[in-house]
Amino acid sequence: QVRLVESGGGLVQAGGSLRLSCAASGNVFRINAMGWYRQAPEKTRELVAAITSGGTLTYADSVKGRFTISRDNPKNTVYLQMNSLRPEDTAVYYCNARDQYSDLDYWGQGTQVTVSS
Repeated sequence: QVRLVESGGGLVQAGGSLRLSCAASGNVFRINAMGWYRQAPEKTRELVAAITSGGTLTYADSVKGRFTISRDNPKNTVYLQMNSLRPEDTAVYYCNARDQYSDLDYWGQGTQVTVSS
């Protein structure tokens, strides 16, 4: 099992910045890709950004140029630096880790990000 604990959400004005962190513990050797998803009210959960253990990056088109994902492998932690935030970025953000042996997804508890206009 892998446990993911997120931190760093909150309320910010449009144009502001936030940094999310997600620390993994447990059987971390099973993890390959880590990433962030978000879910706004009455919308489906969507990928925001992901990074593999080798450093390959993926971003949603809506956040390219504004958000940066990074990973500290020795600390088993992934970060999401969010700049130039917009009201449409408001959502619950979930940390995700993919099990490289079973393709099972692990999820954090979610952290609320609210961007006021």
